[in-house]
Amino acid sequence: MTGMTATARPFLNRRLAEFGTTVFAEMSALALRTGSLNLGQGFPDTDGPEEIREAAVRALRDGRGNQYPPGPGVPELRTAIAEHQRRRYGLTFDPDTEVLVTAGATEAIAAALLALLEPGDEVVALEPYYDSYAACIAMAGATRVPVTLRPDPGQARFRLDLDELRDAVTDRTRLLLINTPHNPTGTVLTREELTVIAELAVERDLLVVTDEVYEHLVFDGAEHVPLATLPGMRDRTVTLGSAGKTFSFTGWKVGWVTAAPGLVAAVRSAKQYLTYVASGPFQYAVAEALALPDTYFDAFRADMLAKRDLLAAGLTEAGFTVYRPTGTYFITADIRPLGETDGIAFCRALPERAGVVAIPNAVFYDHREAGAPFVRFAFCKRTEVLADAAERLRGAFAR
Repeated sequence: MTGMTATARPFLNRRLAEFGTTVFAEMSALALRTGSLNLGQGFPDTDGPEEIREAAVRALRDGRGNQYPPGPGVPELRTAIAEHQRRRYGLTFDPDTEVLVTAGATEAIAAALLALLEPGDEVVALEPYYDSYAACIAMAGATRVPVTLRPDPGQARFRLDLDELRDAVTDRTRLLLINTPHNPTGTVLTREELTVIAELAVERDLLVVTDEVYEHLVFDGAEHVPLATLPGMRDRTVTLGSAGKTFSFTGWKVGWVTAAPGLVAAVRSAKQYLTYVASGPFQYAVAEALALPDTYFDAFRADMLAKRDLLAAGLTEAGFTVYRPTGTYFITADIRPLGETDGIAFCRALPERAGVVAIPNAVFYDHREAGAPFVRFAFCKRTEVLADAAERLRGAFAR
């Protein structure tokens, strides 16, 4: 008897067939293979505050979190998250029913989309977008509808076309997926832009998942406005946060969700079948981190601002057109002044040409042509690494 063997057909289901190895894995492997400076993946190359690291050690030694923590997260962290939202933004959340701790913001994204979407629903998302958005929408069986942020060279930023956003919403739209400060463009949506988004959500009775993991990294007078603070949004918004981006402990994978009780209960229903729980001892440490004084957050932001300016200057001197970010720790640069048009090919060749690794923005787009000439550099690295990278890029491209 003959028949199809188990290996005669693809194992990966059709929903995920378009997703292979992430570009971050490819570029990080390229950095290791070539000994290049890795300005691709967005993780710091130094640890965060020593007192917070010691808080994790203390929790380990005291036996706190070494076994399964509570499913919603340890009470100390849930209380600290609620207090952070109250102190920073005037948002009041019940730690027991309106806060959920997750395995990083990545799990929060997955759990929220899996919980809130039905197959066939449409999700309007700002393009370019963090790559897990597309994969999680696909896993939920929903359809992503991108609205493209357009480059504005005169303002050195990317802009949201609010008319295009309105036109993207149909009777099948269930959810808006918003990211501000925005990765990878570094754009911080203004209060005026967010007000229109809120009005649209209320008018069309839409849910909103808003990724605000870079909330503490805003520059040049930009203001981070949580969407949940705007009229009509408190009970329809799922806000995602993360300790990794603010405290430079990305490997701890501590994220969270804040939302109205029904929304948190829905997200928790999905989350419990993903990791169930994670990061036990680190949750206690992050609770202490969130209570750090404002001087920590101010110094953190000032340090990143100086690093942004250092790398932006080097990229400009090398000949790139630089879109100076007002948020996050990423710079988007246009390679066309260098005589290049294909960001993917450019990034694959960059380690050999300059000893530096970057990420091609095209991988964050459905409309690949819109992102083709842009590349992303991370500046969350030591000053000496950024100075070296800037010098290498100037040496490779400056004329």
